[in-house]
Amino acid sequence: MTLIDTMLKRRSTRKFNNEKITKEELEKILQAALLAPTSMNRKPCNFLVVERRETLEDLSKCKNHGADLIAGADKAIVVIADTMIADTWCEDSSIALTYMHLMAAELNIGSCWVQVHLRDKDGIDAEEVVRDIVKIDEHYRIVGILALGHSDDIPNPHTLDDIDKNKIHFLV
Repeated sequence: MTLIDTMLKRRSTRKFNNEKITKEELEKILQAALLAPTSMNRKPCNFLVVERRETLEDLSKCKNHGADLIAGADKAIVVIADTMIADTWCEDSSIALTYMHLMAAELNIGSCWVQVHLRDKDGIDAEEVVRDIVKIDEHYRIVGILALGHSDDIPNPHTLDDIDKNKIHFLV
């Protein structure tokens, strides 16, 4: 499979079946995260793998909308970034999340990026809620959580015809 094929195949999956992600599959997804580039190669990101059903349930309630799918996932990866290492934590975390999302697609594993940064739970910052669940210090920031699981409900791939080329502008 080429990179463009993987990009076309990558879709957000919100329903998962009971098939477990293997150790080898998880290792490849985490390798992709660790291969993600970061500003000045500072590598501020850490990856918290959540397998415990109760913690997945807690994370599924971290914000008002859009996190409930985590409860049905086999695993979730909370991407945390150390602001004492880099001020580019948001960009670095986003790239790592994207790399993992693409690797999951290549492995035929359903995945969905759950935004945490700039979201809330009943007026409380969602990052604060997640920080409390996973027990990390305040200098760690959280862009998102990647929910993972095998699925019978992965949407069909995009096609190159879906691309909106009107978004491309050449400056002369």
